[in-house]
Amino acid sequence: MKGQIQITLSPLWHKNRKLVAIHFAYDDKVKDYVKLCDGVRYSKTYRTFYTVYHHMVINELFDYFRAKKWYVDYSAFNETYTKPKTEQSYRANYKLPPLSENGLKELKGFSKWLQQKRFSQNTVHTYAEVTGLFLRYLDLKQIDTISPRSIEQFNYDFIFSTKKSVSYQNQCISGIKQYIAFKELTIGDFDIKRPNKDKKLPTVLSKTEVKSILDATSNLKHRALLSLVYSAGLRIGEAVNLRPNDIDTERGLIHIRSAKGRKDRYTLLAPRMVPLLETYINHYQPSNFLFEGRLGEAYTQVSARQALKKVLGLAGIKKYVTLHTLRHSFATHLLEGGTDIRYIQELLGHNSPKTTMIYTHVSSTNLSDIKNPFDNL
Repeated sequence: MKGQIQITLSPLWHKNRKLVAIHFAYDDKVKDYVKLCDGVRYSKTYRTFYTVYHHMVINELFDYFRAKKWYVDYSAFNETYTKPKTEQSYRANYKLPPLSENGLKELKGFSKWLQQKRFSQNTVHTYAEVTGLFLRYLDLKQIDTISPRSIEQFNYDFIFSTKKSVSYQNQCISGIKQYIAFKELTIGDFDIKRPNKDKKLPTVLSKTEVKSILDATSNLKHRALLSLVYSAGLRIGEAVNLRPNDIDTERGLIHIRSAKGRKDRYTLLAPRMVPLLETYINHYQPSNFLFEGRLGEAYTQVSARQALKKVLGLAGIKKYVTLHTLRHSFATHLLEGGTDIRYIQELLGHNSPKTTMIYTHVSSTNLSDIKNPFDNL
């Protein structure tokens, strides 16, 4: 479709290293934006941009290109993938055909419809992505009509058989249901139960580990951002969308606007954060967003993740740590310090206290109060 920019991510092997190839129809502005992405290089051998594969890189690239509202096709990484016999054979991993021009128009209309229903931008992109995969699956199977049978077949072939995650399956079900409503289709009930998510406990850093991360962060912007994420218990999306006037130094509060669920809330501004933020603001002089990229746009989540990844090595942290780990650590440290869990729920913006109760399972204070019978033998 004219004007539609599509980025395709695919596996590429070179000298026993797994890479991510980044394909797109030639366009100067797209090429310039791709080159700005940290870690991206150009291969003359394969005549494509690429970056080194790691377990978070697809999410990082997806967020980076999604910030421009470009369509990102990462389906080659949704398939069970093993190293090809030759480095050139990575293209054989494409199992789903690309969307037709009509399919792209449908998907664009679906995205606008979701936006008008006031879904968050993240949800709009996610539902459009999974629905695009479903439409491509229908093309592959030459199915003209959406029916309970075709949805169940897609669920089995593309999700269950390929061992996709529970979260991914739920996203697909939700996206397809919204697409059916968008098309005003009347179909029978389809027998796909939403599986329960795995109840995994969050990774939590000690206060010493958090301090070592912040002390190892020499870049002023990165230090201010990571410190704010931890000290206020922010989601990274909330942090990068803050405006300078959301910081209320007199009241010691931060105003979080239109957070998850389109809710506003206030959270804590630590007194020790004030001089750090003032130094940062005086140096960078942000105008629109508190944390801005090179072109005055909101600092990308990809850049924030890369900043954290770099400093983890410098701090000698061996745990698997994400930006959300800082939020988990903030909540756990509050609980261990005696803060009522109802206040923690408000600070984090949780709808249900059940969500916040997970931190009682990782609090060392609660566990340390238990007398181990081994000590009385």
